Amino acid sequence: MIKVGVFYPQSKTFDWDYYLNKHTPMLRKLMGPALKKVDIEKGIAGGAPGTAATYQTVCNLHFDSVEAFQGAFGPHAGEIMGDIANYTDAQPIVQISEVKM
Repeated sequence: MIKVGVFYPQSKTFDWDYYLNKHTPMLRKLMGPALKKVDIEKGIAGGAPGTAATYQTVCNLHFDSVEAFQGAFGPHAGEIMGDIANYTDAQPIVQISEVKM
């Protein structure tokens, strides 16, 4: 299993309603059964008391393999990436990880 982590740094704009009710359902539809699971996290604090979260949002997309992710994302990359401006001015950081536990 692999996880594609999409990390959104703090920014001035993040439309949670759009992200949860339009963007995420679009991801599920476009990526189809290759997308096994989606976890969405809202950053609320940093590690030290009184500090802000580094990321306002983290989205984890789970796939069986890197190839499954690439096959599901590749044909729709333009549409998915083009939608980002509809809910945030942040530039997401993407990391692909192998899930060990």
